[in-house]
Amino acid sequence: MESIFSGMNLPEELMYIAEKTKVTFAKDRDDLFSLSMGRKKADYYEVYYNIPNMGKIVECTVAKCKNGIAVNYTDPYMRRRDPECMVIADDLPTDKETYEQRYGKSFEPMREETIEWLAQQKEVLMMPFWTGGPEIGYPSIVVVPANAAFFATSLGDLQHFIPSDEIPEGFTPEAVMYVAPPFRHTHCESKQLVVHRRGEKIHEMFAYNLYPGPSAKKGAYSVLLTKGEADNWTTLHTSAVKVTTPYENIFTIMHEGASGGGKSEMLEQIHRYPDGRIKLGINTETKEEFFLELAENSELEPVADDMAMAPPQFQNGRKLVITDAENGWFLRVDHITHYGTERQLEELTIHPKGPMVFYNIDAAPNSTALIWEHKMDAPGKPCPNPRVVIPRRYFPTTPNEKVEVDLRSFGVRTPPTSKDSPNYAVIGLMHVLSPSIAWLWRLVAPRGHANPSITTTEGMSSEGVGSYWPFCTGRMVDQANILLRQIVATPDTRYALIPNQNIGAYKVGFTSEWVAREYMARRGSAKFKDDELKANETAILGYNLTKMKLDGKRLPREFLDVRLQPEVGEEAYNIGAKMLVDFFRQELEKFNTPDLDPLGRQIIDAFMDGASVEDYNKLIPCGSIW
Repeated sequence: MESIFSGMNLPEELMYIAEKTKVTFAKDRDDLFSLSMGRKKADYYEVYYNIPNMGKIVECTVAKCKNGIAVNYTDPYMRRRDPECMVIADDLPTDKETYEQRYGKSFEPMREETIEWLAQQKEVLMMPFWTGGPEIGYPSIVVVPANAAFFATSLGDLQHFIPSDEIPEGFTPEAVMYVAPPFRHTHCESKQLVVHRRGEKIHEMFAYNLYPGPSAKKGAYSVLLTKGEADNWTTLHTSAVKVTTPYENIFTIMHEGASGGGKSEMLEQIHRYPDGRIKLGINTETKEEFFLELAENSELEPVADDMAMAPPQFQNGRKLVITDAENGWFLRVDHITHYGTERQLEELTIHPKGPMVFYNIDAAPNSTALIWEHKMDAPGKPCPNPRVVIPRRYFPTTPNEKVEVDLRSFGVRTPPTSKDSPNYAVIGLMHVLSPSIAWLWRLVAPRGHANPSITTTEGMSSEGVGSYWPFCTGRMVDQANILLRQIVATPDTRYALIPNQNIGAYKVGFTSEWVAREYMARRGSAKFKDDELKANETAILGYNLTKMKLDGKRLPREFLDVRLQPEVGEEAYNIGAKMLVDFFRQELEKFNTPDLDPLGRQIIDAFMDGASVEDYNKLIPCGSIW
């Protein structure tokens, strides 16, 4: 143990903890899974803490399964990310709420208490890892009470776990995560809280909850965003997939959007009925169903699931170049409700190459955890956020490589819309966007309808700039400027808007993005003809497609232009479109600051003045591939 510490340059706080208590380093991934069960032969493990004046509180249970471990929280609130859980505890520039603003006092006493609490534990696990990967990422370390080792196990899969005998000589963490679950009850009114304390050399995170979403997952994302911002680049909130069509055309799509916007789903094959048909949608009023027949799917090579780095040293031409920012993926499987829904993912998780960590999956000890068996939040109410952590190397075709992006699509969850209940599901199956309009969507980033990943889902709200704003520690305007410069510098990457869940009166789920993916991959870099696009009067919707044909068959036009649906019509469509415009107007006001890039100000002013699609095209000209 002494040799491990002598080979690293750890901050004095970690050395203090090491002097006071037993510290364990995991020698390999199997060791992490053993620690997650308390190094006991038991098949069921309670993660609990004795809280002053509250007694024993079981935060979660861990069941040992044939294919991994199943973690389930006793409090349904802990099964999803609380979007208000981040606060900042430093004096660097930020638009985020600070700890002092929320609690009316300095964070320093609580920080000292946290370190002292960890030092008083019987055993803690320290796990070094690379945030973003060893090549362009940042050396990091997490310290967690040993009885909550499953948290570190998940983090080790999501990022890049460093086994104890592979820690580089002179390892100097630039990010440190302290995990202290009881403080959620003693200091935070039983709410999730993640405190970021940025320093000149070290970015500290204090995670006061055991759900990994806002800390192990998005906390690492915060480090990448903070580090990248200093060098004028960003880590995008996106999935990416390399598509090879039946005609051997290769086309790379990057799908951005708020949580629930369809990023993970963009990596899935189209869901089919046993007879091979594809259900495009069902009319929620008439119950009429529309089906597609597609002879052959394209081959999919997932590149990234949720986070993709785009540092300046990668950019070498007119298209955006990205690489995965993660070593494993935190996949939500709420849409997988029975066997056969998504066969590749089911096979990967039922017969994995190694054990996996499942969250909010109802699995008994020694059983096989099945991703369609979702934990119940209440009788008859399944948890909307079941997850599984899958190392990216377990996917059969996912080399971690740099790729050029042909299309940047943006996903939005939309509610049912009709004459009787007008709403903002006025987006057709796919809209083509100019770069200026695409930038506006990334500033506003609507969180959308029935978001399954977070605790608040009512009404329309914004995930904020880039849709990664919930994880940023700095200022919105800085990220807005970075995104704008990125878009201007990559004129041959195209942009599209793709809704999911509902298109007008039709419930479509994620079929809309799968169909759009197949269509655009088959088109490749071919230009749109004049009669294929129609500028929308609501300019933020860019261009409607006037026709879409797959395998020689045309899709019904009412899926491309919602106003053509009899159940919606012109009047209800206009009401829904106004909802979108009003929402954009409200959100874009936040960027009216002196530090906004002058071009960005022109674009926002154009929106406020009611610009047309053609007006936006003049602000950032479309690339030669249009």
